[in-house]
Amino acid sequence: MMRRLGQWLKQCRDYSVTPAQHYCASKSAVLHFNFKGFDVSNQEILKRQVALGVSGGIAAYKSIEVLRGLQRAGCDVRVAMTRHACEFIQPLTFRALSGAYVLVDDYAPDNPDPIAHITFSQTIDLFIIAPATANILAKMANGIADDFLTSTYLACNAPVLVAPAMNTTMWHHPATQRNIQNLKEAGVHVIEPDEGEMACGTIGPGRLSAPERIVEEALKILHEDTKEDLPRGSNKPSDLNEERLLITTGATREAIDPVRFISNRSSGRMGFALAEAARRRGADVTVIAGATNVAPPADVAVIEVTSTEEMLAAVRERIGGATTFIAAAAVADYRAKNPADSKIKKSKDKMVLELERTPDILGDVSLSRTQDQLIIGFAAETNDLLNNAREKLTRKSLDMIVANDVSRKDSGFDSENNAVTILVRDNETPIEIPLTSKLDVANRILDEAIKLRKSLARRA
Repeated sequence: MMRRLGQWLKQCRDYSVTPAQHYCASKSAVLHFNFKGFDVSNQEILKRQVALGVSGGIAAYKSIEVLRGLQRAGCDVRVAMTRHACEFIQPLTFRALSGAYVLVDDYAPDNPDPIAHITFSQTIDLFIIAPATANILAKMANGIADDFLTSTYLACNAPVLVAPAMNTTMWHHPATQRNIQNLKEAGVHVIEPDEGEMACGTIGPGRLSAPERIVEEALKILHEDTKEDLPRGSNKPSDLNEERLLITTGATREAIDPVRFISNRSSGRMGFALAEAARRRGADVTVIAGATNVAPPADVAVIEVTSTEEMLAAVRERIGGATTFIAAAAVADYRAKNPADSKIKKSKDKMVLELERTPDILGDVSLSRTQDQLIIGFAAETNDLLNNAREKLTRKSLDMIVANDVSRKDSGFDSENNAVTILVRDNETPIEIPLTSKLDVANRILDEAIKLRKSLARRA
């Protein structure tokens, strides 16, 4: 790490630019962003070297906030741009903010380093491209290196994070999706674009993800990379590297007619937090997601479903390969017995809707479980929390259940925080987790799962 830092500082001196004084993340008063789920005051992040690549899209101006967010988190940031990016924003802006020469062309007369793509790429801890246009993604996926950004990518040994931004049709095009998949398989971290109105007037996915989310994901990657560099015996987050987790999350929707459905307020945050925490700790994670209103974590396989029947089918298809199943989804308990084929018109003062039970996914998994599988459920209750949760734990033969009071306004459904009680099989003492972030709750749940796994191994 010190060698890398020395190389970095030498390079800055070679460019005859005094590095800008960056704010330290511990000065929380200067932070503009709320980095959810990650402690930006972590001292391991300070002075990590980050390269920010900017390609030619209308969202290029948002890269300024990405740069500033990384600086406030304690990172040293250098910027590289494509020529087309310079049409949207001038390199001088990034030079003034970063305090370093902005690289556009290896062969520019004012560039003192004739092989900058090599020295630039080998003195960084993370390479971010935001925005990443369809053109840049295509070049990266196919090994084309005809500009500074793509040459740097091929020469880079550090983790790479891309944040795509483009027209909705371009994003959905099979070629783009194929390129994205190829990059993911090559180990590139991808932040899916947000949905909304584009500059061209199109509404749909394609907008550059929020700068704070890009920074948050970058800090997570840097944190994991720092942990990987720790000496043997340190607190390395790999205690789940033998686990294969299958997690359900979000809300299922049961059709009444083609436009109406029965559902609930689940956002999917808790299940995605479990997936993110487990992935960080080394697990192989697959998520089966119903309706959600938050983005899934990067580098986690997500299977999207709508109804309870679809979720059950997806679970049955994959449960055989899982060592742990966590049912965090809020599954609709009832569905219309005879959903209408066309929209039901408002022609009567009253309407009777006949309901029937939906399949019991958690019960189905529990009945067909293998000997070594851990089965963890959730109990979302509004009253008599512990008794209802304990009854469900026993009735469905679960190993663990996480009970939360969804009537609280400061936690539960569609909240970034949660307060839960964990009940473990053969343990009469409830484990109380006070109000905290859902990522913290997720890690506490996984801690208890590891303890239970070790306990079962000792008994065997």
